[in-house]
Amino acid sequence: MSRYGTVVRRLVVTQAVCASVFLSSGCTRGRESARGDLFSRERILATMERVADWQLAHMVYEARLPDGGTQPVTDTEWVRGAFFAGVMATFRATGDRAYLEAALALADKNRWRPGPRPRHADDLCIAQTYAELYLLEPDPRRIRPTVERLDAMLAQPRPGPVVGWNEDDNWSWCDALFMAPPTMALVSEATGDRRYLDAMSAMWWETSDFLYDPHEHLWYRDGRYVTQPDGSQPRTTHGKKVFWSRGNGWVMAGLARVLEHMPADYPERARYVQQMREMAARLVEVQGADGLWRSSLLDPEEYPAPESSGTGFFAYGLAWGINHGVLDRPSYLPAVERAWRGLNWALHPSGKLGWVQQIGYDPRSVSADDTVEYGSGAFLLAASEILTAAGEGPRSPASR
Repeated sequence: MSRYGTVVRRLVVTQAVCASVFLSSGCTRGRESARGDLFSRERILATMERVADWQLAHMVYEARLPDGGTQPVTDTEWVRGAFFAGVMATFRATGDRAYLEAALALADKNRWRPGPRPRHADDLCIAQTYAELYLLEPDPRRIRPTVERLDAMLAQPRPGPVVGWNEDDNWSWCDALFMAPPTMALVSEATGDRRYLDAMSAMWWETSDFLYDPHEHLWYRDGRYVTQPDGSQPRTTHGKKVFWSRGNGWVMAGLARVLEHMPADYPERARYVQQMREMAARLVEVQGADGLWRSSLLDPEEYPAPESSGTGFFAYGLAWGINHGVLDRPSYLPAVERAWRGLNWALHPSGKLGWVQQIGYDPRSVSADDTVEYGSGAFLLAASEILTAAGEGPRSPASR
């Protein structure tokens, strides 16, 4: 049986079981009005396995674009990298080596290499998984290609504030702060070399100066939403600033993953903590009553459908902040619990996560059947932290 065989076989059983209890288990919409067993260790772990198994059996190799076209998705791209961050979280939470084997199989297939573009943040995302695997078993071959990539970047720095819109030149779009910085923080931890962390931090704050709105405590997706060539700023149909849910979700999750692997004595750590706190306070203010955020954060009426990928990343970041003493538990746990109920509402009985906005760069409409694997990755990351935030800490990984 292949390394994927265990999870695929379990998927069939899970689908049948969940279908039989769909109406009474809380898989259906809005039936979980109290905290209930939705927050039990057993329920969270079973839900994680169901989502991970379904997605491993339904990998995306062609994705829809905002213009109606499609693009191929490769095994070294950010779509895959964001999902496998969730796969690794599932392994750590469940101790099921099938998820570790799935990550190892992908890394071996990729020959432990990042994507092909030398400076593009998206092509470093998959290397988060390589670095996590290295920390489990320190084989230099697991991070050597990523270290070589980062060394080349450091040898040709491009300092100065990010301007305009150029994906290949530093980080001029907020999504990049999930894609590259956690990889650089992980490699710094793995090697003990703070140069990677220092370079990451310099670039993070350049991007922050460019895209973070200090009044709204939210991020513009890229320079197109800060100002137009004529000096005007784009607005929603109701005159609001345009802040895209998943774009801000990428940053919130990126903050959590960077702080996770940043030394406690790192000189600029307090700046990251402060930015997480600012974002968290604002995000709770614009959370939907159903626990889900809308794709346009300040104008939910523009696209009133709920959106699950941004919600998953927000729930992950908020729960991580609670678990690590960055965010006040009484103030933020209710928002995390609302988000978890909402995410479970968006989940199909099979383990497919619905209401995931397709690949894009701005708020768009979304439907119950829309899914892409980065949404599953966000869900799994959120679940791994909610285990602890709900008072049910994860057990250590072990063979099962």
